[in-house]
Amino acid sequence: MGFFYGLNSEAYDRNYSDRELITRILRYFKPYRGRVILVILVVNFAALVGALNPILVARALDGIIKAPGARAILLLTLIVLGLGIADWAANYARRRMTAYLSGEVISALRRDAFTAALNHDLSFFDEFRSGRIISRITSDTEEFAQVTQILTEVVSQVLMFLILFVILMRTSWRLTLLLLATMPVVFLFAWGMRSLARKVTRRGFRIIAEVNATIQEAVSGIRVAKNFRQEARLYGEFSRVNQQSFRVNLIRGFTLALTFPLFNALSGMGTAMVVYWGGLTVAAGTISLGEWYLFINSVHYFWSPMLNLSSFWSQIQGGLSAAERIFALIDAEPTVRQLAQLPAPPLRGDIRFEHVSFRYTNQEEVLRDFNLHIHAGESVAFVGHTGAGKTSLARLIARFYEFQEGRITVDGYDIRNFDLHSYRQQLGIVSQTPFLFAGTIADNIRYARPDLSQEELEALAYRIGGGEWLASLPEGLNTEVGERGSRLSLGQRQLIALLRVLAQKPAIFILDEATASIDPFTEMQIQQAIELLLKQSTSILVAHRLSTVRAVDRIIVLDHGRIIEEGHHEQLLQAGGHYALLYNTYFRHQSLEYVEQVGARRREQAGA
Repeated sequence: MGFFYGLNSEAYDRNYSDRELITRILRYFKPYRGRVILVILVVNFAALVGALNPILVARALDGIIKAPGARAILLLTLIVLGLGIADWAANYARRRMTAYLSGEVISALRRDAFTAALNHDLSFFDEFRSGRIISRITSDTEEFAQVTQILTEVVSQVLMFLILFVILMRTSWRLTLLLLATMPVVFLFAWGMRSLARKVTRRGFRIIAEVNATIQEAVSGIRVAKNFRQEARLYGEFSRVNQQSFRVNLIRGFTLALTFPLFNALSGMGTAMVVYWGGLTVAAGTISLGEWYLFINSVHYFWSPMLNLSSFWSQIQGGLSAAERIFALIDAEPTVRQLAQLPAPPLRGDIRFEHVSFRYTNQEEVLRDFNLHIHAGESVAFVGHTGAGKTSLARLIARFYEFQEGRITVDGYDIRNFDLHSYRQQLGIVSQTPFLFAGTIADNIRYARPDLSQEELEALAYRIGGGEWLASLPEGLNTEVGERGSRLSLGQRQLIALLRVLAQKPAIFILDEATASIDPFTEMQIQQAIELLLKQSTSILVAHRLSTVRAVDRIIVLDHGRIIEEGHHEQLLQAGGHYALLYNTYFRHQSLEYVEQVGARRREQAGA
């Protein structure tokens, strides 16, 4: 495992040129042109006040030399004080307005990044760790926010430099050119540092994303870790990544820390040259003592933009690297691509797979030339060993993944032509591990239909076992479910997920049943909810319960992406084929006959 293990870019990352990045960033400032203009005016005023300080002091110094006196010194003191107050006010206004402007821009940038993440298909989240995606939306946008403040600081100093340059050229063009003599060296050095700074900064962002992903995974899986007493393992993984983050950022710090001392050395050389040649010029009577002071003092203003640019170089490059990572997330190409965006009409649920081939990766083929017709209103159960393609079929109907060949139609429409939002509004999907959002049971049932009234909600809840399932909950429908539904059992979570779909009244119902054992009372409630959905929808079930298999119109037996048997439960049992083998392996122990046989054998053994 190498030192930079885990710091590789994501597959959707791309490199943007500085021009592309800056052009893209400026688009986010375009809606706030009025505020941008106001910031520019304040920056110009701050630059003017900053430049006037050494100019007026130099003029006053010459005046004091010609006519010394307390009055002249008092006047100089008031000028310096007034300019100091004006400079503070201008810079305070600049920073305040810039903070507000950057906040607006970051909010828009974060919104676009979050929207892009929401619109990516499930295969995107299967391939890329969610912690890293979160890092781009949160940490990277925060890093970018600092760049706006830094840039206004540097721009203000550049304007001061330009104002002073004009004054100094009029005072002594030879000494001004001498002051500028080393600037090409400084510029070339700064430009040379650009690539290295971007590289180490980009690596720093990647390790922060890795740290975020590790923490999120540890917190999400804490229950499993505690069950298997693996807290030390979690800590060890975090410690490894945290130490790697320390080293990467240490290298970043050392690399970027070289720039400021070197710029200071170059600035010192420039100041020494001005002191020497300026002193000779004063001695020759070409310029006055005050003008010599102006040149010496102006070295700071000449070099300040370069010095600040170097000291903030890491943050500027960090901001550009952050923008690069955010735009890469926004620009990532979706795997699922619709051929058109037609609004889905009210669907009956007649589904056809026509010569469909599908693979998750080039090496992982799931379906080949697959054909299936599910009639409107029909309920079918997919059964088969793990990897047979059951869940994949359900995901393809929901358009969560892109198939490579053939087509899938609903009511004769190719699903690739539908607007996905309007199409999925007519699908009701319950996954094998149902997800509940923090809030109450009522909030979760209303998730698909926020307009559901309290009366409708209660009527729906009481359709299941007369509402008996609510009796075990402390506050009924107002019971808090906890994070991801952690306060409820798996069976209760699945029941609430089914009620959420019932409230939606979908045209097509897709259920991937949980494989975990559920107590008989909850299983009875779940089966009631499933039967209600089977009556009102075309239903596709990845079945793991015998009660569900028996309730459907047709059972489809899959093996490595092929249909090898189909028919009713009793019909397939009598055929004695693959389904009969599956039944004896997975379903038979759930039947009443099996339970009675086991009970009889135990009674016989006890009697013996």
